[in-house]
Amino acid sequence: MFKRLFIQNYALIESLDIVFPEGLIIITGETGAGKSILLGAVSLLLGAKCDSSVFKDSSKNCVVEGEFETDNGEILLRRVISPAGRSRCFCNDEPVSASYLSEISSSLIDIHEQHKHLLLSKKDFQLEVLDTYCSNYKLLENYQDFYEKNLQLNRELEQLEKTAQENEKEREYIEFQLNKLTEANLKEGEEEELENIQKRLANGEQIRESYLTALQLLNNEENSLIQIFKQVEQNISKTLDFIPEAQLLVKRVESCRIESKDIIDEIEKYSNSVESNPQLLSEIDNRLSVIYSLKKRFNCETVQELLKIQKELSGKINDNENNIEKISSLKRSIKENQESLENAANALSNSRIVGAKKLEQTLQEQIQNLEMPNAVFSISLNKLTSLSPSGIDDLQFMFAANKGNKQVEIQKVASGGELSRVMLCIKKIMGEHKGMPTMIFDEIDIGVSGKIADKMGNLLDLMGKRTQIFAITHLPQVASKGKNHILVYKDVEESDTKTKIKFIKGSDRVLEIARLLSGEQTTNEAIANAKVLLEEK
Repeated sequence: MFKRLFIQNYALIESLDIVFPEGLIIITGETGAGKSILLGAVSLLLGAKCDSSVFKDSSKNCVVEGEFETDNGEILLRRVISPAGRSRCFCNDEPVSASYLSEISSSLIDIHEQHKHLLLSKKDFQLEVLDTYCSNYKLLENYQDFYEKNLQLNRELEQLEKTAQENEKEREYIEFQLNKLTEANLKEGEEEELENIQKRLANGEQIRESYLTALQLLNNEENSLIQIFKQVEQNISKTLDFIPEAQLLVKRVESCRIESKDIIDEIEKYSNSVESNPQLLSEIDNRLSVIYSLKKRFNCETVQELLKIQKELSGKINDNENNIEKISSLKRSIKENQESLENAANALSNSRIVGAKKLEQTLQEQIQNLEMPNAVFSISLNKLTSLSPSGIDDLQFMFAANKGNKQVEIQKVASGGELSRVMLCIKKIMGEHKGMPTMIFDEIDIGVSGKIADKMGNLLDLMGKRTQIFAITHLPQVASKGKNHILVYKDVEESDTKTKIKFIKGSDRVLEIARLLSGEQTTNEAIANAKVLLEEK
């Protein structure tokens, strides 16, 4: 139940802290006294938007706090809104998101505002009423899981088929490009190696001539460098008996002679390796021509870049093949999920068919008890041509208020007062099946009066036996019901007007009921009538 409400700096409310009892709580007050303000503040706990222009003091925060007593202990919800419009939400003093606050509060309190009876024209609401009555929560959740999965799988399939279609258009061109690269059998570093061989073959004569000239300079028969070093070595060796330390010089000369011999051997080796091979040169020229042509075609600088493109093109071919396999697998999953979806839809529909008969009988009995003895209420259920987010059922509440009238859609024939009575009956049923601990009705009795209002008041009183009910009303027949009565009034001071509330009983309550009966001037007759109403409750 809604145990306590604290409001600070909201509209005409400067500060309000009130504890609520169980059962039916009547709320009355003159027009403009602030009943809607009170309701608006409570709506903030349900996640309603708040404009900082409604703050009583634009320099201070607006705070709304609600304390609820549940089977699992007390829950404290708080909403704090700064003058800049920034909103903070708390649950048991822990920061939470606005969506979480809205979710948890919606399971604690239900607000029926003025003109909400117009919801009766909405098929979604009608389905919600039936599903609530049938306790279809698990069936509906199961169906919607399959439905969402079906949408997701079909979105994935659509995207994959679109990608596959685009790839298929490019496939022939991609395969042509890939074949060009694959047939070339490119190898990393190949171009540099071929270019080096090409240069060697193309300049073979010049290279050979250079090596031969070098050999002639080093190995001249008449004046060989080796012979010169040998003679130098011999001449220095003759001085060793006189200058022993010259031995190091001899070794150095010997080393130069040996190194010269190695150099000559290496030059001869390179000279002999230089070949003139026009056929090999032609093959290398052709190979390089293929590489250069591919680089130009694919706008690349190196063979490495060509190999990268080859890998990417191959990946695209593989991706397309994988997509085709994914599409096939996805179609199988869609088929399996579709079967589960249809089974879930049928299970939900069967539950609705059984529940609809019971609900229409229950509602019709309750409606007839509210001064519509000849009213007929029924639920028309038909199958949709395709599955919807709420199932396969097309539902319509049918109604006839008078004997002999043909039943048609309820929103087409029911008057405002009749819709109010139907909605009250529906809310009673929904509250019972949802186990809603607290319900607030803002003038659900609009459009009715007299005996009808009295019976609606009795129904609200009955609902208050098992659920905490707040009833905002202008009707004395309703206001006289229950034990708890809150008066909302304006306190006008010299420079300020404030909305305040207080519990009234005894003579104060008699006067308030009399005011509702007689209007601006409270008459003795109205007072007497008010006492009668309060005695009859």
